[in-house]
Amino acid sequence: MQPSHIIFLILGYFGTLLLISHFTNKGGSNADFFKAGKKSPWYLVAFGMIGASLSGVTFISVPGWVEASQFGYYQVVLGYILGYLVVGLVLLPLYYRLNLTSIYTYLEGRFGNVSYKTGASFFLLSRLIGSSFRLYLVAVVFQTLIFDAAGFPFWATVSITILFIWLYTFKSGIKTIVWTDTLQTLFMLTAAGVAIYFLSNSLGIAGSDLVGFVSESELSKMFFFEDYKSANFFWKQFLSGAFITIVMTGLDQDMMQKNLTCRNLKDAQKNMFWFTIVLVLVNLVFLVLGLLLISFAQQNNIAVDRPDLLFPVIATQSGLGIVMAVFFCLGLISAAFSSADGTLTSLTTSFCIDILDIEKKYNQERQEKIRKQVHKAVALVFILTMLIFEYIIKDESVIERLFVFAGYTYGPLLALYAFGLFTKLQVKDKFVPIIAILSPILSYIISVNSLKWFGFEFGFFILILNGFLAFMGLVLIRAKQH
Repeated sequence: MQPSHIIFLILGYFGTLLLISHFTNKGGSNADFFKAGKKSPWYLVAFGMIGASLSGVTFISVPGWVEASQFGYYQVVLGYILGYLVVGLVLLPLYYRLNLTSIYTYLEGRFGNVSYKTGASFFLLSRLIGSSFRLYLVAVVFQTLIFDAAGFPFWATVSITILFIWLYTFKSGIKTIVWTDTLQTLFMLTAAGVAIYFLSNSLGIAGSDLVGFVSESELSKMFFFEDYKSANFFWKQFLSGAFITIVMTGLDQDMMQKNLTCRNLKDAQKNMFWFTIVLVLVNLVFLVLGLLLISFAQQNNIAVDRPDLLFPVIATQSGLGIVMAVFFCLGLISAAFSSADGTLTSLTTSFCIDILDIEKKYNQERQEKIRKQVHKAVALVFILTMLIFEYIIKDESVIERLFVFAGYTYGPLLALYAFGLFTKLQVKDKFVPIIAILSPILSYIISVNSLKWFGFEFGFFILILNGFLAFMGLVLIRAKQH
């Protein structure tokens, strides 16, 4: 495909999103922006959340992981099931009972204002870094494969992308995103299916033989019980998957804001149930796609500098045809937009309600003016963060560590909610930020030295250690009961 073709494809895709925005933003009030008037059909929320959960990292990175870790990632995915059970049966009833717009409001009622601001601040930091990194990965792929040849500088690519997202979300926010995410999920899944079809044909695998081909491959090993010290040990991965789901879905404003747009708790729980089943199956599809990509690359002597480029290079430069390239680009665009649009809206929501307290301080007209200003500011910060990744940090290993650091920030949130839900203890509110800062630092120190001294890799398990240390810190600063 020529760069000009891709640009026209992106413009056509963006025009479709604007059209959806036009039909969904009739109101444009804060109630629409934050909660979609609580009228979203649960099945649309469930389907759209799949795309938001997958993001560009899953779309281009999970297939590339197969060569290094086989199907071991699926152990984490199976843990998701346990995590979503907790979200659906414990957290969603809490949020609906309290009628929350921002889920961090719970912390204010349970512990106090300082805990509330701490939880919201950690979410803002984590989401900003994590989502910027996800979108950065996709932007780098587009820049390398397309826009460098067209003479577009990276800063222009990033700025125009965020401008597009801002344009179709600025008026009705989450109300629009519920519908656009549905379309974007459809494109992502279709892209994966088309890729599997073309790769299977090229490898001479008939549809009925695909299961046998996958099961016979050494790369399809899924369960690892041999070495408990290894990062891919089953129970580490499974339990980590459960806790990752609890914090990155149940304690994440972006993901929960979509659930809170459902008409009632029962619909939200139905959404969570079907979303879990489909997401578990979809992740398996992406692992199968990764196996086929690696087999195709080996058969055709295709080498890439980094695993993330395996899917893009094969889709656009290996001679599999224009249909494969078009659907890959559509899937990649969808992955970028579905992750970033929800983040832009959730960061706006959290900053307005949790940090600025607009619902408590201002009338409706003033609230809407502030929300629009914050939405613009968040978009600019998004752009600035990605430009820092590209022009100031540049070192890929440092950027990846920043992404890992964003994951560390969920540990204190996990501890705060666990302490609030499962104990009746109160804490000395003013000391909560100290615990929230110390626990990730101690977790990092323990993780590094554990690998050095004992050969024990925490891997994703670091989240559990981080949450445990923060929980014990909250025990230490508990207030005396009267």
